Amino acid sequence: MTSPTPSFDRLTVFGADWCRDCIRSKSLLERLGADYDYIDLVARPEEADRAQQISGRTNIPVIVFPDGRHLVEPTDPELEAALRA
Repeated sequence: MTSPTPSFDRLTVFGADWCRDCIRSKSLLERLGADYDYIDLVARPEEADRAQQISGRTNIPVIVFPDGRHLVEPTDPELEAALRA
């Protein structure tokens, strides 16, 4: 099974299952009922270049909003505030 490709009406999360920040951010998104596509960078390492192009960094998670805004390694309060904005 392949990971979904990002869509324009959903969040896109670039991350890895070993990453504690990724796990925390995904958990918050699920608790808040946010609709998102998850790009697993372990299963799809070629997507790491795209995540880096978006963020300018190699840190994860990279969370991309439908309007093009993005966050890198956000805290829970930062992510929640961005979702409500």
